[in-house]
Amino acid sequence: MKHGKRYNEAAKSVDRATQYEPAEAISLVKKTAVAKFDETVEVHIRTGCDGRHAEQQIRGAVVLPNGTGRVTRVLVFAKGDKINEAEEAGADHVGGEELIPKIQNEGWLDFDVVVATPDMMGVVGRLGKVLGPKGLMPNPKAGTVTMDVAKAVKDIKAGKIEYRLDKTNIIHVPVGKASFSEEKLTENFDTLMDAIVKAKPSALKGQYLRSIVLSTTMGPGVKVSTAKY
Repeated sequence: MKHGKRYNEAAKSVDRATQYEPAEAISLVKKTAVAKFDETVEVHIRTGCDGRHAEQQIRGAVVLPNGTGRVTRVLVFAKGDKINEAEEAGADHVGGEELIPKIQNEGWLDFDVVVATPDMMGVVGRLGKVLGPKGLMPNPKAGTVTMDVAKAVKDIKAGKIEYRLDKTNIIHVPVGKASFSEEKLTENFDTLMDAIVKAKPSALKGQYLRSIVLSTTMGPGVKVSTAKY
C-alpha cells in the first residue's frame, strides 16, 4: 500500500521493531498525527482467543474517564415512562415500532449506538439484518439492553465505548483524539486495558494479549509492550 509524504515522514520517528512502554507510545502517536483534522487515537489488540468458541468470546463496555472526543448519537427503543427518561438523559432519538420501517425501508441510520429496554427487544430483533452487520444491535453485555435507559444514555454520552473481538480475534477501539493531552490519553488507555485484562476468558489456554498497537486515523502503528499485562 502506498503512503503519502506526511505518513512516510511521520513513520521515520517510529521504530517498527521496538515495543514501547504505553506512555512513550502515546507520546509518539501524538507526534505522528499530521493530518489536517483532529485524528482519532485507536488501539488494536490482537488476542490469543478463538472467537468461534462462545466461551472465548470477549464483549463488554467501559467508560473512558476523559471521553472519546466525539459526539455519539444515541437511539433508544422504549415505551411508557422510559421514553421520557431517555429524552431527559439526552438521547438523540427515542421511539418504538414506528421506527422499524424508517430504518428497514428508508435506510435511516442517523445514530451511533442503539439502546433498548428488554421489553422492546422483540421489536428490535426484527432489525437484526440491518443493525447486526453494522455492530449496532443492543446487547446486555455492552449495557445497551437495560431498564435503566437514563444511565445507559448518560454513560454513552460521557465516553462509554464497546469492545469486542472481530472475525480475526482483534479488538479495535478509540481511546480519544490526537488533540488530547498525553495524560488524558494515558488515563483512557489504562482504563481500557484494565477492562480488557479483566475480560480474559477463563477457558483460554496460552497467551492472551499477543500484540497491542496504537495509531491515529492516518498515522503509522506504534507497538506497545504487552509485558505488564
